[in-house]
Amino acid sequence: MTSAPAAADPAKHFLEPTADAASLRPLSRADLRRWLERQSEEVRAWVDSSAFTAEPHSFLRLPGAAPDYLVGLGDGYDRWSLADLPRRLPPGDYRLAEPPPAELAEAAVLGWALGAYADDRFRSASPPAARLCWPTVDRSAVVRTARAVTLIRDLVSAPANHMGPEELAQAAAKVALACGAEISCLVGEALLDHGYPLIHAVGRASEREPRLIDLRWGDPAAPRVTLIGKGVCFDSGGLDLKQPGPMTWMKKDMGGAAHALALAQMVMQAELPVRLRLLIPAVENVVSANAFRPLDVITARSGARVEIGNTDAEGRLVLADALTEAASEAPAVLLDFATLTGAATVALGEDIPALFSHDAELSAALIAAGEEALDPLWPLPLWAPYAAKLKSRIADINSIDLAPTPAAGAILGALFLQHFVPRELAWAHLDIFAWNTEARPGRPAGGEAQGLLAAYAMLARRFAGGRRGPD
Repeated sequence: MTSAPAAADPAKHFLEPTADAASLRPLSRADLRRWLERQSEEVRAWVDSSAFTAEPHSFLRLPGAAPDYLVGLGDGYDRWSLADLPRRLPPGDYRLAEPPPAELAEAAVLGWALGAYADDRFRSASPPAARLCWPTVDRSAVVRTARAVTLIRDLVSAPANHMGPEELAQAAAKVALACGAEISCLVGEALLDHGYPLIHAVGRASEREPRLIDLRWGDPAAPRVTLIGKGVCFDSGGLDLKQPGPMTWMKKDMGGAAHALALAQMVMQAELPVRLRLLIPAVENVVSANAFRPLDVITARSGARVEIGNTDAEGRLVLADALTEAASEAPAVLLDFATLTGAATVALGEDIPALFSHDAELSAALIAAGEEALDPLWPLPLWAPYAAKLKSRIADINSIDLAPTPAAGAILGALFLQHFVPRELAWAHLDIFAWNTEARPGRPAGGEAQGLLAAYAMLARRFAGGRRGPD
């Protein structure tokens, strides 16, 4: 098995300002009218005959020897205003005739970087993307964020035969090496020896051994921040086998792990003053003679005896052991990311992650950071009365609601996780989709970052007073 190749470094899609670059003039509809008033009759006629009206994601080359373009912004700039250009413009170098508004400049340039991304790793050839001369923005922040999003897209979109538990561990080791972090791995039977029975149970049926990836970085005396990501590299559903349609998506079931790893990379590259720990339970949930079964009872790392209501609700099981370990160090902030439930997507759609937290301050900080970072989160309740639905007749807790017509699936999944987190910890759970079902400007079909920018902005503000790290 070989790891999937990586996409191009986002920094390669930018260059130092040069007079040789073609000019891009972004214009809103109102700006276009004013701009045309100052142009020659020839230019006005050209724009009119081309039916260019500054609609979003449109562009028009102007007549003349110099390659100058008008770019449509619709009502004005947003993050995705420039995102369609890197792959649609002729390959070459471009500069903005006027900088974006200061408050949106970084977002717009990030949009260019994300729009330059293409998952062409398994194609024989890929056309080059256009490059943009750096305008005045925080370059390090743009590149750091674009690299994190690229990492998520690469990992989540990788075919499962190129991204199993071992390959996910290799990806984490690569990040650790680049950032000067320590990393270790418990593999196979060592999980039982060290007390992670749920992780082992979910992954034991696969020839690709389950593992717990454990990364540490930063000053041991600094506030502790622990990140956890669900790393189910492929989910067949186990003995409760998925139907062919839903199973088609399941290479993305390690999207939580990709998010946690990418966020860890951002924290380390920005040198936030924290003691970071990253835990990724990496497994493959498949069918074999030794697969765990519905209504098995397994003793979790916490000591709780868990009845397995459905083998297709495996993500919460591996997270339970990881949460117990994380809680043992009482971190100042504990975040977990998981493609946990289809119910969250039914409730909120594909673009908005569901946020669960029993810490009102942390929840409010994440929501505010998401609004600022243009990366929305939506809170759903940890409705305590629903916890009764997880009662087991023979064990301490069931992994699902066994009722014939279950409801509130996202809430029940989060309540199960909460069972393994002390109430005094500042913990939040993000139930994400991690996927674009169709392409949009800057957001190609395939793996996608969701909640990443919100989580990073919250951590930067909470632990560094808004400082984003060195340039």
